[in-house]
Formats: sequence, C-alpha cells, structure tokens
Amino acid sequence: MFRIGFGFDTHKFDDNHEFWLGGVLIPHSKGTTGHSDADTLVHAIIDALLGAAGMRDIGTRFPDTAPEFKGIDSKVLLSHTMELIAAGGFIVENIDSTIVLQNPKISTHIPAMIETLTKVMGITGSQLSVKAKTSEKLGFIGREEGISAYAVVLLSA
Repeated sequence: MFRIGFGFDTHKFDDNHEFWLGGVLIPHSKGTTGHSDADTLVHAIIDALLGAAGMRDIGTRFPDTAPEFKGIDSKVLLSHTMELIAAGGFIVENIDSTIVLQNPKISTHIPAMIETLTKVMGITGSQLSVKAKTSEKLGFIGREEGISAYAVVLLSA
C-alpha cells in the first residue's frame, strides 16, 4: 500500500531572528518568525508526512498555542513525526521538496540540508530531494518579505 502526502508552509522574514532552513542555520540579515524556530522546509515536510499517514497536520500535532513548542528546534518535531510514522507502520519511500525564496541564494546550503534531514529521518540522501526557486521578484516572496516551501511524500506500509 502506498500513501501520498502534500505539505506546505510559509513564514515571514523579520529582523532580529535566525534563519533556520532544512535544519541548517543560514547566514542572512533577516530570519523567519514563528512559534517554533520557523523552519519552513521542515514544517512542509512534517505536514506532508502527517498527511500521507492520515495523521492530520503540524498545527494539530504541535499547536502554536502550546508553550512546550515555543522556540523549539523543528528537527525535534520532525524526529517525533518520524516516530509517529513508524508507529503507524509506514516507511518513507521518498520526499520531494521545493523552497521558494528570492534571497538569500541557498543552493550551496542544500547538501547540508539533505545531510541534516536524512540523519533526523533515518533515510538516505537518494530519498530526499530539495530544490530552490525564486518567485521572479513577484509577490511577498519577490519583495523578500517571506519564504514558502512545498513537499510531497510517498509512504509505504
């Protein structure tokens, strides 16, 4: 049996915040804001994993009203999600993800993201694809006000 899940996340850029993306601290003049560390890519992957397993979404599992998740490292949430996936009898076959942001350019950081995330998830580098695109200077992403990420996951049981 195969199950497909789709995930999406978006966060605002703001001064005086760190920019965590794919479990990696990215040097930038701005960072993303949110209840946790606001790692947009990890959040999209979590949503896709939970959706494929029929376990709702990140907001249900890790609500932004819960004080225990305030400022939490999203890799911790991803690790817990992988425990839920395994307990449900699912195996990650592959994940395909796309990050959409205007700046900074992140292509040189993608190998570190893949290395970091595959270790957390217990999968191989060939099972995770991370791509980066701009929005051609259109919209809130083009104005460098924020970032979005999308992920598609294939699980087997």
